[in-house]
Amino acid sequence: MIGLTIRQMQYFEALAQTLHFGRAAKLAGVSQPALSSQIAEMELRLNCRLFERGSKSVRMTEEALAMLPRIERILADIREIETTARRGRPAMEGRFRLGIIPTVAPYLLPHVLPELKRHFPALQLELREAVTASLAEDTALGKLDAFIAAVPLDQPWLITEPLFSDRFFLAVPAGDPAFASPPVPPESPALERLMLLEEGHCLREQALAVCGSVRPVAMASYGATSLTTLLQMVAHGLGVTLIPEMAAGPASAMRDLKIVPFQEPVPQRTICLAWRRNKVRHDECVELAKIIRGLDQAVLAA
Repeated sequence: MIGLTIRQMQYFEALAQTLHFGRAAKLAGVSQPALSSQIAEMELRLNCRLFERGSKSVRMTEEALAMLPRIERILADIREIETTARRGRPAMEGRFRLGIIPTVAPYLLPHVLPELKRHFPALQLELREAVTASLAEDTALGKLDAFIAAVPLDQPWLITEPLFSDRFFLAVPAGDPAFASPPVPPESPALERLMLLEEGHCLREQALAVCGSVRPVAMASYGATSLTTLLQMVAHGLGVTLIPEMAAGPASAMRDLKIVPFQEPVPQRTICLAWRRNKVRHDECVELAKIIRGLDQAVLAA
């Protein structure tokens, strides 16, 4: 890596993530010509081609694929040094990179962001919405300082702090006779019409766990990437879906959709804040968890 600059490695990482020069430049916060120039300079210094440029696509070469893990480790170490240098400064000041899963983000953030701005006006919050596995990986690499997801999280290098419990309900077509007399038992045959998010979303696994006695082969997977898409499908009579309580309030306003409860004991998930066991930003993460736990849970469920 002799002769390479940190900037070049950052641009290389951005292009490896996006495989698109325009999106990589936007991610890196520079112009596309500037990023292209630095990648070309990097290839010149290394005397090898790193990216194959097609008319509509970009592909990493074998040399680039072999180099990527080493560059990611170097950049992770640099981010760690930057974070360590923050010790002794006021809590929650400057940049804080927070990840959050898609089935929590649109319902929690409108309540959390004003509170963080009120308590920490100097905070520069950077948000990334992605599935749990991607958030955990980015946290391991130092690209995120913490993330919000549902337990369980099996990575032993993570510290998790519970935030709140979120009960599950069913979203069903309004007027569906199968759900005329709620609450719904988890073994109800009507749940064979359950629609799921695509692989990788924790809500998919939670739905399978809640309705485990229903034959999985009968569960329809439409490859939806968002709960909003599934709710639209339900409203058009295509099936039913699991919905967390924090999303139930907004969903109940949709036409042709009804939210019905499960039988007791009502299934639920626990939402937590997770961060690395490096203790560098431990106090800030604890403070962030405290702010979120202090939110009015009735407001979150509204």
